Amino acid sequence: MFQDLTVAELLELHHKGEAQLIDVRSQSEFEESTIPGSINIPLFDDDERAEVGTLYKQESVDAAKNRGLEIVSGKLPGFIRAIGENGPPLKIVYCWRGGMRSRTSATLASLMGFKMYRLNGGFRAYRKWVVETLESYSELPPCYVINGYTGTGKTELLLRLQERGYPVINLEWMAEHRGSIFGHIGKTPSNQKSFESRLVHELIRLRNAPYLILEAESKRVGKAVLPEFLIEAKQKGTAIFIEIPDEVRVANILNDYKPQENKEEFIRSFERIAKRIHTPIAAEIRGSLQNDRFSEAAKLLLLHYYDPRYQFATEQYEQERMTVSAANLDQALEGIIGKLPKLPLGD
Repeated sequence: MFQDLTVAELLELHHKGEAQLIDVRSQSEFEESTIPGSINIPLFDDDERAEVGTLYKQESVDAAKNRGLEIVSGKLPGFIRAIGENGPPLKIVYCWRGGMRSRTSATLASLMGFKMYRLNGGFRAYRKWVVETLESYSELPPCYVINGYTGTGKTELLLRLQERGYPVINLEWMAEHRGSIFGHIGKTPSNQKSFESRLVHELIRLRNAPYLILEAESKRVGKAVLPEFLIEAKQKGTAIFIEIPDEVRVANILNDYKPQENKEEFIRSFERIAKRIHTPIAAEIRGSLQNDRFSEAAKLLLLHYYDPRYQFATEQYEQERMTVSAANLDQALEGIIGKLPKLPLGD
């Protein structure tokens, strides 16, 4: 039979790569938030879950169990096959509160010969752990904050730093959003729960880092609101301000956002800010977008919208600041590395 695990025990096994996490909740529950690294093998789809839940509330527990058994029996071969096809041989299943769905899944799979574990308390217990863990943070290690005008490639630079082993907290990756009015295009922004799950796992991964590197984001990135301890750490941190030629910034924006693939979304998003831009300039940007002159539109947006707003924001607080002037991202990366303390050997 299966064995119950605490959240701490689950995370230890998962971080070692010894277990596959299986979320047996419905697709909509999984998409709202899950434990990072999980796959979704739902025992019931959304309609079936609603049907069983209605029987539970309006008729009886037995009626709900009987209907659930009817549904599961038809799915059993495919369900067991999906469990066997994914990840390490050790499997950990969970549902919302560690109830019927995960118990049934673990029991059936264990009878088929799989080594099964179940998360005690389900996703609700995990979510409680996330909230309490984030609330336990009062301060972070010293932070280096990658700063610069829109289009300087800050997110790309963070990715390159991470590839070289530097301790990066990539907030835009966690939020699935680029942090601008166009930042959601081509992405599915994370909600607060998903963002916090990713954040807490990254903080634990980097708990022994001598310092952290992150981007100069606002308090909100897409749908996600940053916790206060992270905002304070950024404000106290050392800013590394990137200066790159305007033509490189425009090229970076076009490469990252790919407006030619999402033209109508860009136009709709632009209309949300058009009133904040001088009317003749706004008309010129609109015409450039409509006629596929995306380079012209990006340059005008930088000059008349993003740069003035960024300049105002950076003047609102004092922060130790270093500047890296570069002709391209390769030079900017080397300039940043030259300003960072060397990591201990082995990191």
